[in-house]
Amino acid sequence: MTDRVFLVAIQPNNNRAPNPPLGYSRDCDLSEAKQIRLVAEFHANRIRPSRIAYRLGIDIALIDALLAGEYQASFFTEQLAAAQRRRRDLRMRSSERLRGQAAYEIRVKAQRDYDASLSQP
Repeated sequence: MTDRVFLVAIQPNNNRAPNPPLGYSRDCDLSEAKQIRLVAEFHANRIRPSRIAYRLGIDIALIDALLAGEYQASFFTEQLAAAQRRRRDLRMRSSERLRGQAAYEIRVKAQRDYDASLSQP
């Protein structure tokens, strides 16, 4: 329901078909804050917006607005930064099971990916 409120607030005369098509999509019964957190989590893991919409049932217009910074920009940025830190920390912890060069390479790659994600707009 929050998706419809969002669409009405942004585009009152919207005749666009939902993405993905109705036969393939799921209804999303999550709160708006939970949807934003999940979009940030999926985006931190480099999942395409259309795939996020398909997997979670979140309207693609909301996802595009979040990624463009047009809607809830500060909250989304905070959630995205937290998701990126969690992803880096998880990768660092997974390297603890390994020893030597393999562990070092995983830690360096995780830190490099994290630093690259911070430098992106």
